[in-house]
Amino acid sequence: MGQFIQAVSLLNRENPLCCTPLCNVGYLSMKNIERFYIRQEVIQRQEEGCEIGDLGTRVEAAIKANAAEQLAALYDELDALEPTDSFSYQEPSTLAEIKALRPDGPRRMTLSMNDDELYDRVHGGWLGRAAGCSLGKPVEGWPRDRIDEYLESHDALPLDNYLPYDEAQISPGLKTSTRDNIDFMARDDDMDYPILGLIALEQRGAEFSPRAMANVWMDRMPVNLLYTAERAAYRNFAIGYWPPESASFRNPHREWIGAQIRADIFGYTAPGWPEKAAEFAFRDASISHVKNGIYGEMFVAAMLAAAYVTDDIVEIINVGLSEIPANCRLAEAIRETLAWCQDLGDWEAVWDRIKARYGHYSGVHTINNAALVVLGLYFGNTDFENGIVVSVRGGWDTDCNGATVGSILGLKFGADKLPGKWIGVLNDRLMSSVRGFNDNRISDLAKRTTNIAKAVMTMPDDAPEIAARPEKSSDSPFIGNWIIDQSYARWVIRVNPDLSGTYEDGTGYSCGLERVTAEGNRVSFSFVLDKGGFGLEVQFEGTIVGNRLEGVGSGNGFEFGIAGEREGESQH
Repeated sequence: MGQFIQAVSLLNRENPLCCTPLCNVGYLSMKNIERFYIRQEVIQRQEEGCEIGDLGTRVEAAIKANAAEQLAALYDELDALEPTDSFSYQEPSTLAEIKALRPDGPRRMTLSMNDDELYDRVHGGWLGRAAGCSLGKPVEGWPRDRIDEYLESHDALPLDNYLPYDEAQISPGLKTSTRDNIDFMARDDDMDYPILGLIALEQRGAEFSPRAMANVWMDRMPVNLLYTAERAAYRNFAIGYWPPESASFRNPHREWIGAQIRADIFGYTAPGWPEKAAEFAFRDASISHVKNGIYGEMFVAAMLAAAYVTDDIVEIINVGLSEIPANCRLAEAIRETLAWCQDLGDWEAVWDRIKARYGHYSGVHTINNAALVVLGLYFGNTDFENGIVVSVRGGWDTDCNGATVGSILGLKFGADKLPGKWIGVLNDRLMSSVRGFNDNRISDLAKRTTNIAKAVMTMPDDAPEIAARPEKSSDSPFIGNWIIDQSYARWVIRVNPDLSGTYEDGTGYSCGLERVTAEGNRVSFSFVLDKGGFGLEVQFEGTIVGNRLEGVGSGNGFEFGIAGEREGESQH
C-alpha cells in the first residue's frame, strides 16, 4: 500500500483555494503513478491503433532509471498519439457518435408482461448472476487447462455442480463459494456493482447522470475493493477529474472488463427497451471506460433488455450488437464468435478459435471475455447449467463471465425455472461491501429493481420534450444572470454568450464556471464553493423551464437541490 497524501490543490487547477484530501487509492501515490501504469499504457495505445515508434524502448529505459519526470513526459507523449490511418475500426466514446455508427436494431420491442412475470424475470437475473459468479469465483484468473486439470484431479468432470474445495489449491477465503460450503452469495465486486447502480436509479431515476453515478461510488464503495479501471477512476474523482475525463486520465485499463460487469442492473430496469438499457449503461461506463470498454457494458445491457421479449439467443446477441458501433473490435469479435458457434457446434472447438484469435488480450479485457460470454450464452440457450459451466471452464475472468451468462440466462428463463441446486444453496442472501447493503435478501433487491423497471416501462419512447440544441452557443437560453437564493446565501451565476461564466456567493468571493454544457434546456456546470479556507467543487445538472433553473448540485458524496430564476424575474 502506498502513502496517503493529505491534501492537494486540485479542483480548479489554478485556484489555490481549492483543496481536498486525496487517497492514493490503495497501491500507488500520485508521484509514482506513471511508473505503475505506463507499461500497460504502451500496450493500450497499440491496441487502439497507434504507432508507438521507439516509445516502448524509451519507457523501459526510464523505468530502469527510475526517472519520474521523464516517465510523466513519456506518458503525455503516449496520451497525445492518435490511431493511424491504417486502423480500420471506428471507435468513438460519446453516446451521439456511438448511436450514429450502430447497425439497425429494434431499439424498443413490444412487451406484454404482468407484475408477477416481471418480478420472476428480474429475480431470475439476480439469482442467475449470483450462481454464475459463485461458480467462477474460486478459479478467477485461472487458464482453462488449469481449471480442467483441477476438475479432473477431483473427479469433477463433467462439471455439474459448484467446484469442490481443495485448501492446497484454492484460498481459504474462497471456500464459501465452493461445493457443500455455500450458505450465501459471498461478497464480490460483480455483485456490488448492480447494487451501486440500483442506488443511483433509486436516488436520481431514469435521468441519473455519470456524475451522479460517480457520487454513489464515493459515498458507498470502499476504494480498496475497486480494481483496475474502477480504481483509477475513483482516484481521478478524488483529484478533481470527473466524467468523462475520469475515464482516461492515467487509466490504461479503460477498455478492460470492469464496465461490462456493471451492465446488469441497467438491462434489468429497461424491459424490452435495448436502446434505453444501452443508454443507461453508457452513462455508467463512461465514468471509467472508453471505446470498447463502454461498448461491452452497452452490449450486455441491451441483451438483457431483449431477453425479456425473446428466448432466441442468437436474436438476443444480435440485439446487443445493434446498440454498439458496427465497425469496432468488440462487434467483430462477437460476430466471429457467433459464427464459429453456429458452424462448429462444439464449445471446445469454438474456444480454441477464440483463444487463437483473441488470446493476446489481457485476461481481464472486455473483448476476449465478451467472446466467452457469447460462447456460454449460445451453448446455454436451453440449459442454464451448461451456459455457466462453459463460460467458467473457458478461463480468463471466470467469475465475471459466469455472472454475466448466468444473469442473461436467468432473466431469460425466470427464477421459477432455474435449477434448485444452483440457486437454493444461496439461501436468498447476498453479501456486499456497499455501505448500507452489506447483507441483502436477493428477493428484496429483485423487488426494488422491479419497481424501477415498471416505472421505466411507462416512459414514452422519446425523451421529455426539451428545446432543440441552438445552432450557436449565443442562442442558448442559459445565457444571462441567474439568482439562486439558498437559505444561507444568495448566489449569482453569470453566463456569457460563449458559455463562459462566473459564480459569486455574495461575500466578494467569485470563481469561474467550468465544464459548462448547454444542450437545449438541459445545462450543467461546475464551480467551487468557498468553505472557509478550502474549496469544494459542486457540479450542477438541471433544466431551464421558462425563466427558472432547477436541478441538483453534487460534490464528494453529497447532493442537494438547487433552484433559481433569471435576474429581474420575481423570486419565490
